[in-house]
Amino acid sequence: MTDMQRPVRAFVQLSYGYGATNWHTRWKDGRLLGVNEEYAYGYQRAAEPGFSVTQSEDERERLPGRAIRYAVRLLLGFDFVHAWRNRSGIWNSDIVWTHTEAQSMAVLLLFRLYPWRRHPRIIAQSVWLLDRWAHESRKNRLIFRALLSRADVLTFHSPCNRAAAARLFPGTRTELVEFGIRADDMIVRPPRPARQTIRVLSLGNDRHRDWETLLRATAELPCRLTIATTDPAARRRIARYGHATLASLKNNADLLALYDQADLVVVPLGPNLHASGLTTIQEAITRGVPVITTDVGGLRHYFDHDAVTYVPPGDIAALAHAITDLAADPPRQAAMTANAQRRMRECLNSQTYAARHVALSYELLTLQPDAVHHPEPATQDRRATHHYAGAVP
Repeated sequence: MTDMQRPVRAFVQLSYGYGATNWHTRWKDGRLLGVNEEYAYGYQRAAEPGFSVTQSEDERERLPGRAIRYAVRLLLGFDFVHAWRNRSGIWNSDIVWTHTEAQSMAVLLLFRLYPWRRHPRIIAQSVWLLDRWAHESRKNRLIFRALLSRADVLTFHSPCNRAAAARLFPGTRTELVEFGIRADDMIVRPPRPARQTIRVLSLGNDRHRDWETLLRATAELPCRLTIATTDPAARRRIARYGHATLASLKNNADLLALYDQADLVVVPLGPNLHASGLTTIQEAITRGVPVITTDVGGLRHYFDHDAVTYVPPGDIAALAHAITDLAADPPRQAAMTANAQRRMRECLNSQTYAARHVALSYELLTLQPDAVHHPEPATQDRRATHHYAGAVP
């Protein structure tokens, strides 16, 4: 194979628990809740002739190994041991993709520890870091800045995150990469007549969920409120409100049934930078359910007011009005979901998300002479490499 014919080799470093084999097994068994991909976040959709995608694996751990990994994570603020275990896949790639800042910093630390080696390019994604930055210790901020400033490009899901990062990392390229979930099988629900009792569904575990505003806004409404969250503190707070029902989900069928029974999905949020609630909003849209959410985090970049109903943060009266107003207007519900589904189908889905990574990869590798290389068979760790179906072997 000549240099021009060699496939580009991308390696996706994900959190422990999201490894290719682990995720795929849980997906097949229906144990992953949500509108999920066969492999985490749909990165496998980037695989095509001339471009292979390999994903990190989770090493089976005994108690001592887990204790060491946790101790190092506590010391550094990110899971370096997991990246170390996947180092063969990282070294034998042309470009590394990471999903959150923890994996980004782990891979970048690996690069710093081996300055004499050829380093693959890296698209270093961050999700929660900028929301947490002010609360991190001075030691962590110094480490995080030193590592992330070495990335070829820092990517973010929200324009708010990207703007904050541009101020923190003025010498590092930043890009917005719109996140999307699988949108292959979206449901178009027939219009439902307005009901006397509105079936409101809310879901999520993110710390930026504003349950208090939702609970108070619905306390006097003619609605049946169902909330699905695994956050223990949130569940205790919700249990104090008699009009709210806490859902316990055993499998994905339970989750999809909740979406299908709901008249509206409400995603209440506090101020944040990372487009909190986006996955839940997109899941509801794929099930044909109209969405009300809080106007924070850059969500308007994804869906305009003709696709999602927005309310100001912390505004109990505005949220109550939005629920009753939208519930009483089935034609508006249908128009909103149609607009939202059209946007997802065209440019906000896992296929376009993967394609954006491919485009950035080709751009970065074009800027680096002789970037595409043959891996070194003697050092390749087969445990840490998993080629997706359709990838060039």
